[in-house]
Amino acid sequence: MEEKVKSFTELGVCEDLVEACVRLGWTVPTKIQADSIPNSLEGKDIIGLAQTGSGKTGAFALPIIQALLDAKSPQPFFGCVLSPTRELAIQIAEQFEALGASIGLRTAVLIGGVDINQQQIALAKRPHIIVGTPGRLMDHLSNTKGFSLRTLKYLVLDEADRLLHEDFEKALDDILKVIPRERRTYLFSATMTQKVKKLQRACLRNPVKVKTASKYSTVDTLKQEYLFLPSKYKDCYLVYVLMELSGSTMVFTSTCEVAKLLALMLRNLGFRAVPINGKMTQAKRLGALNKFKAGECSILTCTELASRGHDIPSVDMVINYDIPANSKDYIHRVGRTARAGRSGVAISLVNQYELERFIKIENLIGKKLPKYAAEEEEVLLLFERVTEAKRISQMKMKESGGKKRKGMGDDEGEEIQKYLRKGNKNGNKSKRLKR
Repeated sequence: MEEKVKSFTELGVCEDLVEACVRLGWTVPTKIQADSIPNSLEGKDIIGLAQTGSGKTGAFALPIIQALLDAKSPQPFFGCVLSPTRELAIQIAEQFEALGASIGLRTAVLIGGVDINQQQIALAKRPHIIVGTPGRLMDHLSNTKGFSLRTLKYLVLDEADRLLHEDFEKALDDILKVIPRERRTYLFSATMTQKVKKLQRACLRNPVKVKTASKYSTVDTLKQEYLFLPSKYKDCYLVYVLMELSGSTMVFTSTCEVAKLLALMLRNLGFRAVPINGKMTQAKRLGALNKFKAGECSILTCTELASRGHDIPSVDMVINYDIPANSKDYIHRVGRTARAGRSGVAISLVNQYELERFIKIENLIGKKLPKYAAEEEEVLLLFERVTEAKRISQMKMKESGGKKRKGMGDDEGEEIQKYLRKGNKNGNKSKRLKR
């Protein structure tokens, strides 16, 4: 029987980075880290297939930073990580910064929705690591004077299955054409698709495949249930579940409008809820996410935007208010809870029009889910109050709808703006990594 790795030191991680791991509370490597880091340190390309919340960022960040430390003269633009969402890019950069805090690691985040001039200033400081979305990175490669990735040594494609959607395909192809062929490449994803296999052939050299999950799976510590209900009572069932099971909760919807409406309705009923969706400005999206992470609001109503990669350790429950059309999205949604060995609950509210989608999900994950025990009489007692709260919320949305602001009306914008966490991170002084 293979002995379990007990420490990062046993994986070959250097002392400086082991200390950084301890500061972050990483005492024992996760399976994806234990399986991939030794191969990465030997200079091999990696394909990592692992459940969301399994420590993928550490699995690629640690070898890259260690290689940077080992370099005789640590180079700028040493590593580049591509992500499908802005929030995930920011989160990845934060982990790099935390791991490299004592050694002066410099990062730059290149994402849309943020002032491009500020990003150009960050690039002029010649960061070691760039994290970004494909479109904005390509903008800078095309238009920012003096910036190129000709010296790039490491490329990471995180959430690779999403990066291969049509939205990113052209930018990704263009990036691969202008970066060095001689490099290390890491490809990570929670779900493996035919497109990912095609990408692997295009840009990896004799990769080591590290598989810590079945093709489509959810973690064992996740309790998954469903409620089959009439469409007209779905809001009542949502409120009932939120009253029964308190804790930090993400409620997934199919559209930006529904996410916003549910947040307003829940606030009218006394819940601390905030929405996040693609129609909000980047500052407001981050503000809502930070408020939720800090525990200052307990419910985040969100679209698929929030289903990937966000490491919010305190999520107790995921509710699928709308059942996703793409069954794989279910795996990413419920992966927001029960992360890194913790337990969690996922409840799907299935109406008569969504049953077929739900059956496809059960087929995908290979299990029949049990029903959540709900007292129908108690649920229906909420009908009048919930209906009124929703009516008031719809009126508020109509009133703000006439205001031509991107994403939301003034009232809602101000309400979300309250949640914007203030304060900037202090830059780290370089101790060991020089330009």
